[in-house]
Amino acid sequence: MEYLKEFIDLYLHLDKHLDQIFRDYGTATYIILGLVVFCETGLVVTPFLPGDSLLFAVGALSAGSALNIHLVVAILLVSAILGDFVNYHVGKYIGPKVFEKKDSKIFKTAYLERTQGFYDKYGGKTIIIARFVPIVRTFAPFLAGVGQMSYPKFFSYNIIGAILWVGIIAYAGYFFGELDIVKNNFSLVILGIIIVSVLPAVYEIGMAWKENRKEKS
Repeated sequence: MEYLKEFIDLYLHLDKHLDQIFRDYGTATYIILGLVVFCETGLVVTPFLPGDSLLFAVGALSAGSALNIHLVVAILLVSAILGDFVNYHVGKYIGPKVFEKKDSKIFKTAYLERTQGFYDKYGGKTIIIARFVPIVRTFAPFLAGVGQMSYPKFFSYNIIGAILWVGIIAYAGYFFGELDIVKNNFSLVILGIIIVSVLPAVYEIGMAWKENRKEKS
C-alpha cells in the first residue's frame, strides 16, 4: 500500500520530483528523462511509467529555466522514436514465437490474425493516436510488429506520432506551466491530463462491449 501511495505521489507531484532530480543531477537530467520516455514507449514491461504527465511537467520545468525546452524536446523526441522502433522489432521477431504456443490461454494464433487485420485497416491512425493513450502507447508498436505491419509505413507513422505527442504536450507545459492557475493547481492539471488521455481507451472498450452484446443477442 505504501508503494501505491508513493507511485500516486510521483504522478501528481511530478513538478517537484523533476525539480529535485535536476538539483541532484544537473544536466544528466536530460539523459534520465530520455531513458524514462524510451522505456515507457519501448518496453512492454514498463507501460506504467509516466508519459503525457511527464512531458507536460518537463515543459513546465523548462519554463522556469531549469531545462532548455528545445533541447529536452529534441532528446525526448529521439527517445520516443527509438522506443517505438525497438518495441516494433521485439514484437516482430519475438511476438510470433509467443503466439506459436497452441495451449497458451493468453496468446493465441487468432489474436495474431486479428492484429494483422486491425493494422491493415487502421494501422496508421492507430500508431499516431496511440501516442496519446497510456498503456496503448506501449503496446501498439509491439502489436504492429507482431502483425507484420510494413516497416516503412510504421516508420512514417512513428515519426509523425512522436512529433505530435512530444511537441504538443511538452510545449503546452512550457507555455502554460508558468501560469499561476496551473502552478497552484498542478496536481489537478496532471490528474486532468491523465483522465483525458485514457478516455479514448475507455470509449473503445465501451464500443467493443456493445458490439459483443449485439453479437450474442
